[in-house]
Amino acid sequence: MKTLRDVKIGETAKVVKLHGEGPVKRRIMDMGMEVFVRKVAPLGDPMEVTVRGYELSLRKADTEMIEVQE
Repeated sequence: MKTLRDVKIGETAKVVKLHGEGPVKRRIMDMGMEVFVRKVAPLGDPMEVTVRGYELSLRKADTEMIEVQE
């Protein structure tokens, strides 16, 4: 299983499945299923992604709950 955390900067991935609950799951579901990784902080937390033109910062724990395929 590949998660959003494994996606490299500058790559786009398709969200396959969202694990867990809460505002991050709802936000990703509302915005769409393709995610572009813009930046990652030096220690890997947080990760900045673009979803349908919206910029979103996600914590490492949240990115590990988003299953993707490239």
